[in-house]
Amino acid sequence: MDFPAELKRYAARVEQGIDQLLPPATTRPERLHTAMRYSLQAGGKRLRPVLVLATYHLFAGMKSEGGNSKPEIMDPLPAAVAIECLHTYSLIHDDLPCMDNDDLRRGRPTAHRQFDEATALLAGDALLTHAFVLLAESYATRPLLAHALIRELADAAGSRRLIGGQMEDLLAEKKDTATVAELEFIHLNKTAAMIEAALVMGGLAGGAGEGTLATLRRAGRHLGLAFQIIDDVLDATADSATLGKTAGKDAKAGKTTFVKLHGLETSRQLALQQSDAARAALMGLPGDPAFLLALIASMAARPS
Repeated sequence: MDFPAELKRYAARVEQGIDQLLPPATTRPERLHTAMRYSLQAGGKRLRPVLVLATYHLFAGMKSEGGNSKPEIMDPLPAAVAIECLHTYSLIHDDLPCMDNDDLRRGRPTAHRQFDEATALLAGDALLTHAFVLLAESYATRPLLAHALIRELADAAGSRRLIGGQMEDLLAEKKDTATVAELEFIHLNKTAAMIEAALVMGGLAGGAGEGTLATLRRAGRHLGLAFQIIDDVLDATADSATLGKTAGKDAKAGKTTFVKLHGLETSRQLALQQSDAARAALMGLPGDPAFLLALIASMAARPS
């Protein structure tokens, strides 16, 4: 498998889907829809939507785990775009002055710098709600699938997961007594929940059974923690041009990070351990997980 070419193909499909499934910038009010597209079409790793597509292709065309033919295969692209809409909303809100107060995202001025705070806030709100419209409308002919996808994404993004992790992250700023358990809670929810959801949503769209979905959840938790640890290491070691966002902001804000609690070298080792655990979980899946395994390997190499 040519991993770079395959990754490029998946990412191109995501970009095409975003352009097709987001309201045109000329939709009234134009300023709002321009801001939505500005943030969503700024590029980025597209990790979550690529995970949806790649996981779907593990199962599409296979028989169900009970040996019977599966129901009609559904296009996973709306689910992939939905999770990227929700992820981008979270980034827009994270960057606001009341949160991380950042000036740079994906190599460009943040939404509130490019437009204004109110427009950025509303653009994030609109992307959040559009994610669920996409799922409801795109999978309307398969109501059970639509329900499962909506529930998965809503749970991952709610007060006990993504938003709860963000709240705990804010509470842990400049907290010298933060514990490893508190740090793990933050990133199992703020980061890993959405990566877990991406794998599970791909599995749902491809017709994976309950046992396989549980394996995908486990892999997603490990992969999410690995991704966050690597991000913490890069924030402490890379420059803003490399990151596409402001480097060193975690230390400046006094955030509780893996580097702060464990140091650089131990954090690198923890990232490798979590990557290995994600890889082991994926090796137990049906089909050929070669692309997903190569994706994990590429992520694990980032701190070096």
